[in-house]
Amino acid sequence: MKKLVTGILSLAVVAGLGFGAAVAEEAPAGEEHAAGGTPHYPIHKPEQQEWTFAGPFGHYDKGQLQRGLKVYTEVCSACHSMNLVAFRTLEDLGYSEAQVKAFAANYEVQDGPNADGEMFSRKAVPSDHFPSPFPNKEAAAAANNGAAPPDFSLIAKARGIERGFPQFVFDIFWPYQEGGPDYIHALLTGYQEPPEGTQVAEGTHYNPFFASAAALAMAPPLSDDQVTYDDGAPQTVDQYAKDVSAFLMWAAEPHLEDRKRTGFMVMVFLFIFTGLIYLTKKSVYANKEH
Repeated sequence: MKKLVTGILSLAVVAGLGFGAAVAEEAPAGEEHAAGGTPHYPIHKPEQQEWTFAGPFGHYDKGQLQRGLKVYTEVCSACHSMNLVAFRTLEDLGYSEAQVKAFAANYEVQDGPNADGEMFSRKAVPSDHFPSPFPNKEAAAAANNGAAPPDFSLIAKARGIERGFPQFVFDIFWPYQEGGPDYIHALLTGYQEPPEGTQVAEGTHYNPFFASAAALAMAPPLSDDQVTYDDGAPQTVDQYAKDVSAFLMWAAEPHLEDRKRTGFMVMVFLFIFTGLIYLTKKSVYANKEH
C-alpha cells in the first residue's frame, strides 16, 4: 500500500513538471515569468543611457532641452498635456522673455467667467501652463481607444524600473536618478514586431520595454526626419527619444542643478566643520591626563 501511494505521488509530480514545461514552451519569447506563472513586465529592462544631468555634478544641456521641447511640441503635445509646467519657466532653457511670450501665444487657454458669466478662450501668456489637447479626461479617453494619455509634467519621475542586485548597492554611493529618462527612451525606441508565437490585442503595438504589458495602445510616435533640428543634431528616432526624455526630466525636476550645487556646498561645509571639530578637540584635550 505504501509503495502504491508513493508511486501515485511520483506520477503526479512528473505530470505536474510536464505541464509546467508545456506552459513555459507556450510563453512568449523573451518573457520572464514569476513563480506563479504570471508574466513579469517589462520583458526587457531599459539600458542605462549617458545623460549630462547624471551624477552629483550633473547639469542640463540647454541645447538638448530646446530640442526636446521641439519634439514635445510637434509630436507629443497632440495627445499629452503638461499642465503643471508654466510657459515662463522656459526662460531657464535659454529663451528670452519675448520668445517665451511668442511661444505661449501659439496656444489657447480657457478663461473666465466674463462679466456675463461665460467661459471664453484667449491666447496663452507666460504665466499660463501648457494646456491639455482635450477638454477633459473623458474626451481624451474616447479619442485614444478608452485610455486617456498620461500628463507629462512629472512622467520622468513617476516612471522607472527598479534595479536589482548589484546595481542598487552602487546606487547608494553614486545615486541613480535617471530611471525615468532611461525608461522613456527605451519605450520610444523599443517598438518591434512581436516574436513568433506572441499574440497582441488588436489596436495595440508590441513593445518589450513597456512596464505594464507586452503591448500598448500608443503607436510608435517617432520616425526619422520627423522633426527638423536647426543646430545640426541627428534627426533620428534615437536622438529624438533622448532629447524629449531629457526635456521631460527637466520638466519634472527643473531645480536639479540648484539642488546639486547646494548639496555640494553642504558636503564641503560638513567636511570643513568636521576638521574644525577634530582640531578643537585635539587642542582642548591635548594637555589633559586620561
